[in-house]
Amino acid sequence: MNRKMPLPWPVLASLILALILAGIGYFVIRQADKSRSQLPILAEVPEFQFRDQNDRPFGRNQMLGKVCVVDFIFTRCQGICPVMANRYTRLHRLFQDAPDLQLISVSVDPEYDTPEVLRQYAANYGMTEGRWILLHAPFDHVKDLCENGFLLPAEDLPQGHSGKFALVDRQGRIRGYYDHDSDADQNLLKTHIHALLKAKK
Repeated sequence: MNRKMPLPWPVLASLILALILAGIGYFVIRQADKSRSQLPILAEVPEFQFRDQNDRPFGRNQMLGKVCVVDFIFTRCQGICPVMANRYTRLHRLFQDAPDLQLISVSVDPEYDTPEVLRQYAANYGMTEGRWILLHAPFDHVKDLCENGFLLPAEDLPQGHSGKFALVDRQGRIRGYYDHDSDADQNLLKTHIHALLKAKK
């Protein structure tokens, strides 16, 4: 009777490693699908029409078809805004190969934050190629978009602006809010960005 030769240990180890990697890959895909499906729809971004740092029109239509992260800042802020801007630079580096991701900041100090000031602000953080979109509009329009569009507090602006990031899907729907000073929230934001980028619709 012929006995089957046992597999050499290197071959067996390679097979076990391949199975483990396949299992991890399957788990990651399932978690991304689960993460996306569990994201609530919190609100719809309303129609708006602002101007970006290059004085070009930008509104809801320019968000559709993209995954967007939106915050409200002002360039003279010495408090949380630099922290929020640094969070954006990290997201920019992490998702540098994801052109469908837009990082958007709306100035809550539009009288000072002219297109030239906003353009220089982006340059100060090394983001000049247009992935970080900085918007300005008349103050009343900004306040309305913040409070009634993104459901964020807008009392005592500019100092009293929110420190949260809003995540918006390709259909212009707000899917989550994330604190700028919470590493756990920021890690969750990255996971949810990955999940929404994976969804092509």
